[in-house]
Amino acid sequence: MMAVESDKVTADVVEVSEFPHVAQRYQVYGVPKTIVNESIQFEGARPEAALIGAVESASAGDGTSTR
Repeated sequence: MMAVESDKVTADVVEVSEFPHVAQRYQVYGVPKTIVNESIQFEGARPEAALIGAVESASAGDGTSTR
């Protein structure tokens, strides 16, 4: 199922130059910065399979972080 079609998936995009406190809180050093359920995060463009894997890991609650 696509995230766009699911009410269980939400996303936010933040312009960190306008909200530097958010950049500091999430330690943004590169863009894009992706954070899944506050537990998994990574920077830079990733293939679709990596994004799906991160979402699956977050939903399983394993808390793996890849930087």
